[in-house]
Amino acid sequence: KDRFVRRVKPQPGETILDMAGGTGDIAFRMEARGADVTVSDINQDMLDVGIERAMDRGIDSLVWSRQNAEELTFSSRVFDAYTIVFGIRNVTHIDKALREAHRVLKHGGRFYCMEFSTTTWPGFKEIYDVYSHRLMPKMGKAIAGDEESYRYLAESIRRFPKMTEFETMIRQAGFSKTKVEPILGGAVAIHSGWKI
Repeated sequence: KDRFVRRVKPQPGETILDMAGGTGDIAFRMEARGADVTVSDINQDMLDVGIERAMDRGIDSLVWSRQNAEELTFSSRVFDAYTIVFGIRNVTHIDKALREAHRVLKHGGRFYCMEFSTTTWPGFKEIYDVYSHRLMPKMGKAIAGDEESYRYLAESIRRFPKMTEFETMIRQAGFSKTKVEPILGGAVAIHSGWKI
């Protein structure tokens, strides 16, 4: 997550929308660099966790807003950057969420997304498939008593578009200068684009 925030390069006074950011992990890091961050999530319980964590840290400068990524209530062209970390794969209509991200960004605004992806390392995909689809749900059941959530996680990762396909979707939403930075051979990727 620190690597992701370094890519975003939040600046003092910059307005940033952190979508699906309910717990505040990314927002806290960007706020520490002086950015004005609005944390949005569709899940009020997640926002409540983030608000409590912010209070525990003495952070009162964040704005918290329950939002659906597919239908944001913000005006057009209000944010300098839009971030979403491990959240876009849970959006029903990813294309709508990307168009909304583009709409709320100012001209010259930046889009950043970090999401699980498909690894490009030879042999690793097969190992990861066994781990994520057979072992991860069993570990989830043993550790957290919740096999289904871990099964959903594995399935949502499997269904998410490949890096090149997702980059195409970002371009189709109107972004320019798109870039993909694979991490761990592509098991995770940072996607970025500009609204020009």
